[in-house]
This record gives sequence, structure tokens and C-alpha cells, in this order.
Amino acid sequence: MTGLELIVVVAATVLLMTWAARRLRLSEPLLLLIGGILIGLMPRFDNVHLPPDVVLLLFLPALLYWESLTTSLREIKNNFRSIALQATGLVLVTAVAVALVAHALGYGWPIAFVLGAVLAPTDVAAVAAVATAMPRRILTLLRTESLLNDGTALVLLAVGLELLTTGEPFSWTHTAVRFAEAYAGGAAIGAAIALLLIPVRRHLRDRVLHSGLSVATPFIAYLPAEALHVSGVLAVVTCGLVTSRVGPKVIGSDARMQATSFWEVTTFLLNGALFVLVGIETPAAIRSLTSISLLQAAVIAAVVSATVIAARVAWFYTIPYLVRLVDRRPRQRERRISARQRLPLAWAGMRGAISLAAALTIPTTTVDGRPLEQRDAVVFITVVVITVTLALLGPALPAVVRWARFDDDVGEAAEESLAVRHLASAARAEMPALAQRLDVPRAATALIAKELDKQIAMGSGMTHDDEGHASRRQLSAVHALEAALLDIKRAALGDLRRQSRVDDIVLLRVQRYLDAEQYRLETRATLLPPVADETDGPPE
Repeated sequence: MTGLELIVVVAATVLLMTWAARRLRLSEPLLLLIGGILIGLMPRFDNVHLPPDVVLLLFLPALLYWESLTTSLREIKNNFRSIALQATGLVLVTAVAVALVAHALGYGWPIAFVLGAVLAPTDVAAVAAVATAMPRRILTLLRTESLLNDGTALVLLAVGLELLTTGEPFSWTHTAVRFAEAYAGGAAIGAAIALLLIPVRRHLRDRVLHSGLSVATPFIAYLPAEALHVSGVLAVVTCGLVTSRVGPKVIGSDARMQATSFWEVTTFLLNGALFVLVGIETPAAIRSLTSISLLQAAVIAAVVSATVIAARVAWFYTIPYLVRLVDRRPRQRERRISARQRLPLAWAGMRGAISLAAALTIPTTTVDGRPLEQRDAVVFITVVVITVTLALLGPALPAVVRWARFDDDVGEAAEESLAVRHLASAARAEMPALAQRLDVPRAATALIAKELDKQIAMGSGMTHDDEGHASRRQLSAVHALEAALLDIKRAALGDLRRQSRVDDIVLLRVQRYLDAEQYRLETRATLLPPVADETDGPPE
């Protein structure tokens, strides 16, 4: 079987299972996983193995970059403490809990610690697929946690693999230094790459080149970080967050629309393909299990699955309350959520292909050539935990969210309405002088003013009606006026974000309206005939 055949089969399965899941209103990750298992049971695909480098070097940077581009930097700042605790403390607690249970079940400390590191992080694809219908703050917490906890877990895994393959004793000092280097180095490289690419983006005029640079950016950030043995995950996430901040100033609307369309389709296929590939790997993990019996491995995997879920639930129902005892500031009291509303955070602990890829990176021998026992069991347990969390937690999460009874998130809609009104007001204030300078007919000016007044009054609607503009010269003048008003709106939108009056998510949505309007104007401009002198006769 060739790689091309596998790509076609996986892509077809992604499309078919996603269609079925949406048609039947079932969990997409679960159906994709089942589709992959069915493929893995076919004789033609029984020798397919998921190369860990494909996930860690191809899938992971792309998915992390798009998630970081579309997340809320303001909400990250507002919830930084909770995110940092979940992305580091919760990962460490989960890894230690799994290691303790695995050691109690007969595994040595090094391999038990490696298993804990493998299963510690939630999966960005799994969380993004099911964590919907939540308030903006809760969704940002989950998405950002899944963006950052991969970096923590991969550093833990590197430490664990050193212990496992070299036999050297564990050192807290060495581990702490590794964490500091990984986080600081990864963040520095990501920020540097984003800043270095700003002048490149500013001088690119070809939207295809812009889109190509967008595709290459996560890998440009990830690979140097990994080569320097710091966190490539932090490098990609930091690069994405910085790019999202400066992007509106240096990326044109046509390039942004093209890149956005590409990333939406690409991440959809990559997310789905990861679940399918995990499913394909499941039968192979069962067949390769030789160190212990299938029944023993299944029991251990069930206990470890329960430990992974219980550790996360215990975290969310203990640590936040301990933090409350320390931080009694009124501002923090206002941000507290009830125990009922905390359950969706505790429930969203799905594991995915990142854990499987991490398990597959475990070498088969030590540095002195001795075979590593129980590696096959670690891979099997990882596959079972992924399956259990996707099958148990994912489908039930929407019901858990409904049970939590979150208040309606009116803040996002209010911010969008504020943005529309503010942009329309800024354009309305500048329009008379612009219309006079561009010699726009009064009828056209009145019509555009009417649309802007409607946006100011209603806080919705982002387009203009250009009917009634007759002559070619008038059409050209109206086009120039609307283009200038769009520039004013973009500047006003940037001011709103700098003042933290609108969220990044709201900015992205309003920016799409402006980009669509820009595309309409540019398309109409290409259809305008050249402006001739009004005294000219008809063309011969």
C-alpha cells in the first residue's frame, strides 16, 4: 500500500464520518475514531503505523498556529493565572498520579513516569472539536490550556526518556532548568520569528505569497526551537499570538481572506485525520502487545483511564478553592464561577493523537542496547485512554454544558455592536470632508450617510448600497469614498482593540465584514470602465 492510497482513504473517511456525525448529531471525534478502527482491521491496512514525527512536526505546528491566531489574547491576559496553573500544574499532577498508579500496578518508576507524561496533556484537536456552546471565558481557558500543556508534557517526556534510557537518577534541579529553558526559549524564538516576519509581510504585495508565508510560519517557528532543544509548542503559540496582534496592520484583506479559507479547510482535514489515524493504530497496538496479556493490559488501561479523569476532576474542585483562600481581591471574586459551572472544565479532558505520538517516540532500546520492556504496554494503554476519554467524555460534554446553566454570554454580542457603532461613527465624522474632496455626488453621499446612520442606530450591518450611482465618473468617486471609509473603519477597529474595548474574537468577526466589503469594492472596481471626460462622445 502506498502513502497516496492511505491519504485518499483517510481523507474520504474524514469527509464521510464528519458528514454522518453532523447528520446524526453524534460526536465527530468518536465517529472518526471508529472509522479509523474499521480501516485498521482491514488486511490491507494492518501494517500501517502512525509515525510520531508526522504528528509532532507536521500536524501539531499547523493546528497550534491556527488555534493561536483565532484565540482571545485579552481573555488569556485576564485569565493568565488559571491558564498557567492548568497548563503546568495540572499536567504535573496528572503525570504524577498516573505514575503512582502505574507503579502500584507493577511498573518501574521510569516507565511509569513516562506513561504519566504521555497521558498528561489534553489534545488540542479533541478539545477544539467538542468544546463548543460555552461562554467565551470558559472556551478560552480550555483552548489555551490545550495549546500550552503539550509543551509542558513534552518537556516531562524528554526528562522521563532520559531516565528510562540512561538510567541516571532523577534531579529536581535539572528538571526545573529544563522547564525554564524550554518555556523561555520557546517563547523568545516564537516572538522573534513573528517580529522578523513583520517587514516581510508588509512588503509582500502578492496574496498568494502572503498565503504561502502563512502556511510556512508555524514551521519556521517550530523547527528552530526544536533544533535548540526548547519548546517548539511555545514557539508556535507565541508566534501565532504576536502575529494575530500585528496582522491587521501588515496583511491585506485579500491575502487574509485567502489564508483564512485555507486554514479553515486544512485544520478541518488535519483534525479529522488525526482521529482516523489513532483509530487505524488501535488494532496494531493490540496485535503488538506481548509483554503482558491482553486482559491484564485492559485492566491496567481501565484503571489509568479512571485516574486521568479523576485527577482532572479533583484539580478543578480543589485548587481553585485554595486559590480563593489566598486571593480575596474584589475583582477576583467577581470572576468566580460556581461548582456547577466548573464541571465542563473538569469534564473536557479528552486525549488524542498527541499522546499517541508521544508514546510512539519511546525508543525500543536503552543507550546500551538493552530492549525496553513494557513499551508495547504503554502504547496500548495510551490508545485505550484516548478511546475511553473520547467515547466517554466527548459525547457527554454538550449535556454537561447544558447542566452547568451558564448565563448567556451577552458581552460578545455587545462588543460587536459597540464595534459596528464606533466604526460607523468614525466613518460618518470623516465622510463630509472626504466626499467634498473626491467630488462625490450628493445623492451618493446621502445614501452612504443613510447606511452609516443605520449602523450607528442599530449596531449591525456592515455594507453599503451603491444603487443609483449612474455615471462612470460618479461611480469612480463613490468607489474611492467607500475605500477611504473602509480605511477609517479599520483604524477605528484597531483603536478599540488597543483600548481593550473589544475582544480579539470580536475583532476577527468584524474584520471579516470589512474584508468582505473590501472584496466587493475591488471586484466592482475591476468592472468599472475607464473614466473619460464627460464631454467625450460615445466610443467609435
